[in-house]
Amino acid sequence: MTTSDLSPELSQPRPTPDAQAFIDMQASPEFQDLRRRLRTFVFPLTAFFLSWYALYVLLATYATDFMATKILGNINLGLILGLAQFVSTFVITAVYVRFANRDLDPRAAAIREELEGPLK
Repeated sequence: MTTSDLSPELSQPRPTPDAQAFIDMQASPEFQDLRRRLRTFVFPLTAFFLSWYALYVLLATYATDFMATKILGNINLGLILGLAQFVSTFVITAVYVRFANRDLDPRAAAIREELEGPLK
C-alpha cells in the first residue's frame, strides 16, 4: 500500500501560498467571520467550565460539611459533583465537536480552498 492509496490529499499536495496571501486572507471577511464564530462559542463555554470547576474546588475546600452530605449510602454530594466534572467535560467536548463539524469546518475548508485552490 502506498501513500497515494491512503489519501488523495497526500498524493497530490496543494500549492503553498506565499506570506502575503496568508496576510490577505486574515483580513478577509470570511476569515474574520470564522474567528468571530469560534470566539463567540469557545470563550463563553470556557468561562462556564472554569467557573464550574472553581465552584467545585471552593466547595471542596471551604464547604466540607456540605460536600459530605450523604446522598445514597456512602455516596456523598462531593463525589456526585466530582463525577459531574467528568460528565460536563465530555458533554462540552461533544457539543464543541458538533459545532465545529457543522459551523467551523465547512467555513475553514472554503477558506483553504480559496487560498490554496481546489483539491486535484
